[in-house]
Amino acid sequence: MDRRRYYVSVQSKSILENQGDGAYEFEVDATPEEVQTLRDLFAALEIHEYGTAFRIALQPGLPYHHDRQNDAYDDDLNEIYNLLHRIGTEETVRHLDGMRYEPGLEG
Repeated sequence: MDRRRYYVSVQSKSILENQGDGAYEFEVDATPEEVQTLRDLFAALEIHEYGTAFRIALQPGLPYHHDRQNDAYDDDLNEIYNLLHRIGTEETVRHLDGMRYEPGLEG
């Protein structure tokens, strides 16, 4: 399957086809299936993000690492970075390695 270059922002959960369309942190060369997987992971991350924010409002002062329900958010984020590491350009892989990201890390 053919790979195309995409520009990805984890912060805004966006996948851009054109470099100038918006801000991004990572460049990847991905198949349509990999792009769909990334979109699905971003959607799951957003769901868990809202749940985390809601729980914080209900339980202020509970440390993040003591709230097991945050594990789903962390797992999604790790899956996103695992995928970006696998399909990223050389520069993206170097950037992730510089973030002390560990490929294969699970939540």
